[in-house]
Amino acid sequence: QVQLVESGGGLVQAGGSLRLSCAASGRVRSITSTSWYRQAPGKQRDWVASLSSSGSTNYADSVKDRFTISGDKAKNTVFLQMNSLKPEDTAVYYCNTISTVNIEGSTVQHWGQGTQVTVSS
Repeated sequence: QVQLVESGGGLVQAGGSLRLSCAASGRVRSITSTSWYRQAPGKQRDWVASLSSSGSTNYADSVKDRFTISGDKAKNTVFLQMNSLKPEDTAVYYCNTISTVNIEGSTVQHWGQGTQVTVSS
């Protein structure tokens, strides 16, 4: 099992910045990728960005060039640096990991509890 705890959310004005953290514990060596998702009120949960265990990154078009995902392996923590925030970035942000559970390559996902980000206009 992997446990995830997000932090760093809050209220910020448009154009401002926030840095979210996702601290992992438990079977962290099994993690192959870590992602951030977000869910606005009344909307589906959308993928935001991913960081693989090899260090490759991917971003949704809506956040590309504004958000940066990075990791600190020593602290088992993944960050999401969010710059030039817009009101439409307002959502609960969730950390997600994918872990390999056996030699056949079966995987399991884990989710954090989420952290609220509110961007005022």
